Amino acid sequence: MYTYQYPRPALTVDCAVFCKSNNVLYVLLIQRANQPFQDMWAFPGGFVDMDEDIEVAAYRELKEETGFVGFGLEQFRTYGAVDRD
Repeated sequence: MYTYQYPRPALTVDCAVFCKSNNVLYVLLIQRANQPFQDMWAFPGGFVDMDEDIEVAAYRELKEETGFVGFGLEQFRTYGAVDRD
């Protein structure tokens, strides 16, 4: 297996899930289980595995953190600032 001589960045996905009912818009949030920002509200998400597509990672993280399955996801935006967390 090839090993790079420099560190590789950690890639994460987050899922912004919206629902509209009776003209009220809702957003799905979870409480973070780990640091940083443990116990704070956040979008469900997490790290992409080394051999995993980002779409697969988004579905996996959403299922792991909420149990939600069986609906479509669409990439909204990509954010790249180093201090974005």
